[in-house]
Amino acid sequence: MNVIIHVADNSHFKYAQPICDLIYVSAQARGTGIAKRSAEYIELKMKTGKSVIALDGDTLVGFSYIETWGHKKFVANSGLIVNPDYRGLGIAKKIKRRIFDLSQELFPDAKIFSITTGLAVMKMNSDLGFKPVTFSELTDDKEFWKGCQTCQNFDILQRNDYKMCLCTGLLYDPKDKEKKKENIPVPKPFANRIVKPIVKVKKPPKFKK
Repeated sequence: MNVIIHVADNSHFKYAQPICDLIYVSAQARGTGIAKRSAEYIELKMKTGKSVIALDGDTLVGFSYIETWGHKKFVANSGLIVNPDYRGLGIAKKIKRRIFDLSQELFPDAKIFSITTGLAVMKMNSDLGFKPVTFSELTDDKEFWKGCQTCQNFDILQRNDYKMCLCTGLLYDPKDKEKKKENIPVPKPFANRIVKPIVKVKKPPKFKK
């Protein structure tokens, strides 16, 4: 086995339909929503350099792509899938890391977000610095939420006025990373400061003889 993760391009168009099929199979296996995508949509992501593909020789192993929203202020890492024959080998984590790095390379100032029902994806995002947030902190771009229409849980999202669904919202803000780099010391709470106590020493009482 020699799995290599590539930034996808035109030469990978032949995998577009198999990727769509794998997305569908993954959605069925989870019993929860993964938005369907057409082969043409996947090809567009490949052509524009906004996706990564994992291959073992000519065998499709996994895939993930980037979407931009709100005038490129928000970036979503979407469609993470792994061939069932290659699961349990840590490949999903490697794909997630590569699409995350690619997102930062292409859109360094954008907030990166994800919505997912998968515990494994939540753990991977958490390791990369994502934090759970409410949907109100994600993009308000209507086109993004239209993409959820092919999800079987879309009616739940609609009933909750697009504020809550079965998915958990996760957000990575690059500004948080910059704050850590500055290494600005945070003042300790007053109760934790070392303060020299002032103690009044009582003199022993004097007794008259």
